[in-house]
Order: sequence, then C-alpha cells, then structure tokens
Amino acid sequence: MTSDDRPVLVVTNLDDPTADFVIAELHDRGVPVVRFDSGDFPATLSCSAAIGGTDRWRGSVQTPSRRADLGAVRSLYYRRPSGFAFPHLDKQDERFAVAQARYGLGGILTSLPGCLYVNHPNRIGDAEYKPAGLAAAAAAGFTLTPTLITNVPDDARAFIRAHGPVIFKPISVPLYLVDGKAQTVPVTEVTADEIDDSVSGTMHLFQKRVDKVADIRVTVIGEQIFAVRIDSGLLDWRTDYGTHTYTPLATPPAVERSMRAYLKHFGLVFGAFDFALTDCGEWIFIECNPSGQWAWMEPPTGLPMTAALADLLEGGLRGQ
Repeated sequence: MTSDDRPVLVVTNLDDPTADFVIAELHDRGVPVVRFDSGDFPATLSCSAAIGGTDRWRGSVQTPSRRADLGAVRSLYYRRPSGFAFPHLDKQDERFAVAQARYGLGGILTSLPGCLYVNHPNRIGDAEYKPAGLAAAAAAGFTLTPTLITNVPDDARAFIRAHGPVIFKPISVPLYLVDGKAQTVPVTEVTADEIDDSVSGTMHLFQKRVDKVADIRVTVIGEQIFAVRIDSGLLDWRTDYGTHTYTPLATPPAVERSMRAYLKHFGLVFGAFDFALTDCGEWIFIECNPSGQWAWMEPPTGLPMTAALADLLEGGLRGQ
C-alpha cells in the first residue's frame, strides 16, 4: 500500500478495456481506485456534498462497494461514461431529472479541489467540437488538408471539383446502431455527382483526400509521447484492425511543439492525435481525440502506455 491513500476516480462505462488495464496497474501499485459510471446514478451511485464560507466541497460519492471523500481525490480519469437516464419517469420529468443530475452530480465532479483531471470533462467537451479542433490545429502550426463544413449542396460540389478526390466523414459520432449493434461510421470517398439536396438537411464535413503511405497515431500522456505508424492500406484504418502493422517511431520536434500548443489551448493533459503520413514524410493533421483509445497498440509495440497513464494518475497534481 502506498503512503498516499487518496483515491483515483475512474468514470467510465462498464465495458471499457482501456480503463480496465489502467485500474489493474493502479491496484498492483497499491493505489486506491473508485470506479463508477455516471449512468449508474441514482440506482447504485449516490453523492452528497456541502460547501459554505471559505470551505471547499465536503462529502462523498458512493458505489455499492466503494466510497470516495470528495475533498481527497488525487485524480479523476474521465473516459466514456454512459449518460444519465430515468426511464421510469415520463419524458418531461425525465428531462428535469437528467438536468439536475448533469448539473448537480456532474458539476460536483468537475470542481473537486486539488484534483488532476485526465481530462477535465468540460475541456473534453470543448475539444470534441471538430471545427474548434481544426482551428486550434491551424493555430498550433499543424499542416491541414483543405476542409469544408457545409449544408449547401452547390458549395459541396464546387469544393469536390476543386479539390478532388474528396472524402466525407462525420463531424461527430453518436451511438449508431445497425441491427442493434454499434457501428463505426467509416470515412468514404465522394464525388460531386453524389451530392444531392439531402446535404442541406444538416452539416457535413468534406476534406481533400490525403495521398498517404501510412497513418500515425500519437498518444500524449502528460509529458510522455508515444507515436505509432499504422500500415493498413485502407482509406479508414478503423474499419479492419486485422490488416494493421504497427511500428513505433520518433515524433518530429515541430510536430511535438504543435501538439503541446494544441493541448495547452484546450487545457488537456491527454490526447490521441491522428496524422496521415505522405510519401515525402510530411505529417498531415487529421484530428485529436481527447478520450481516444490506445491500449490495443501496447501489446504489439511494447510501448508502456498503461504505466505512463498510471504514473500520471498516481502522481496527481504533483505530477504536473
């Protein structure tokens, strides 16, 4: 057991292998962990907090097997919790209850004293806006491919004719079910002739297709950087992990400086950056996921990403 008995909170859904690896590492180190899904509230999760005068939050959050003192949380690992839901209520009462839970419990969890957030939920929310991410990437000095976000069909056609070949990809990816199973919405190439009036129904993102030789995923964990080249031959490498070959590689200093500037802009201590690698060695920025996956790359590369994240959470604000 470590001499520091302050717990690490892990807020995520039940099925999260990435969080499982980190929790196992923390347990092996004797670091106390309290894991819960905010979607468990109020069935198996409860919270009570008080504040007044110059006090900070006092109280606790409790699960059936764990209790955490809100004033003594060293760090909070915010992954991918399910949303609040009150299915036993009618729609109007459910909307009210969800709002109270989000701004009540959620508000407490985002204002814990002396807590290191990996990452802070509000900062995650800011960074998940893809247009904001692209603007921040440009300001940070990354090289971007021409991009159009529009609901005007004629503008989409003109962009494709000017920059083709062009790909379409979602601006955000909520839960998308096909025959009851969660699906990845793949990146697809699109021609001007395929653009019809349905584009006017909502916003769409179009990008000039990068003539790439490979993809690169760079996982930044605190001060540590883990870059992996992904060779797949696919337009969207997420569609078939069985085709991948992984090779660790060094990050160019200019790219590292831009990543640091990007993370600082959003107030993040963790980020999963995606790049397209051209045949001349240029790294083209695609996106940064503030809650991105990384654990599947650790076994084939031997990169100690689990240990790095456990180090960050164990150290808390002292590690910053």
